[in-house]
Amino acid sequence: MKVLLTSPLPIDVENKLKVSGIETIAGNGRMTKQEIIESAKNADGIICLLRDSIDAEVIDSSPGLKVIANYAVGFDNIDVKHATSKKIFVTNTPDVLTDATADLAFSLLLSCARRIPEADRYVRQGKFKGWRPDEMLGSDVAGKTIGIFGFGRIGRAVAKRASGFSMRILYTDPKEWDFLDAEQVDFETLLKLSDFISLNASLDKSNQRAFTMREFEKMKRSAILVNTARGKLINEEDLAEALEQKIIQAAGLDVYEFEPEINERLKRLDNVILAPHMGSATVETRLKMAEICLESVKDVLINKRRPDSCVNFW
Repeated sequence: MKVLLTSPLPIDVENKLKVSGIETIAGNGRMTKQEIIESAKNADGIICLLRDSIDAEVIDSSPGLKVIANYAVGFDNIDVKHATSKKIFVTNTPDVLTDATADLAFSLLLSCARRIPEADRYVRQGKFKGWRPDEMLGSDVAGKTIGIFGFGRIGRAVAKRASGFSMRILYTDPKEWDFLDAEQVDFETLLKLSDFISLNASLDKSNQRAFTMREFEKMKRSAILVNTARGKLINEEDLAEALEQKIIQAAGLDVYEFEPEINERLKRLDNVILAPHMGSATVETRLKMAEICLESVKDVLINKRRPDSCVNFW
């Protein structure tokens, strides 16, 4: 049995699979689609990253494929419907990265509100000459209103952190939640009332580019937008314009519309913080994610059972 590992992971995958009689085909972490197709031809499984497109062409090129283990909680990079039609299990790494991602979301929120990266540059450039009443003024966080777009596991974890700052919590979600006095509102109300908006929704056809100039113009001019979910929730060109024109105050981004490419206009702005898709980037979280992928592969190939973190059914 063989498993394609498209990128090195923070554990010794090769030896951990070898003891179960599974050979590893090692990728370099930046495999092209064609390289994946060539490497996966004789594979029984694939352990891939969110950046890897595992579409119908890739799936059809691997006739012996039985499991695709995605090293992420999201799985919009995989044609799950096609995999299901081929009786191939698709798995993700849920739950373990919830707290790490929520921590980063709130870190970006605080950093934008208090202009921390900008202040750091200001000091390093020798501009700080002593305390002044009007220097590096930011925004309060405590007692303000946060709108959470997507109230799943990570969205609710962000809400927990917001409750520690005595924030009013609004959310949009089809389901009504009895959670920390959070208020279910429609999208238009969330845009209008929120001082901070945290994007925590999974991506689907209904919410691609949910945030465009139309939405930014409905937000408070003092509003701060944070995205640790999916880059394609935002029209990045419109966001750059909104930040340049101070239609909204600031943004903290960990994901991008055309990742890894980032809008050049955003790079030139002081009122946006750009992070390198690091929501789950803690040692503990990344190790747990790797272990889930390994267990998923072994469940299918060795134990002949449906893995616990399976996202498709038949």
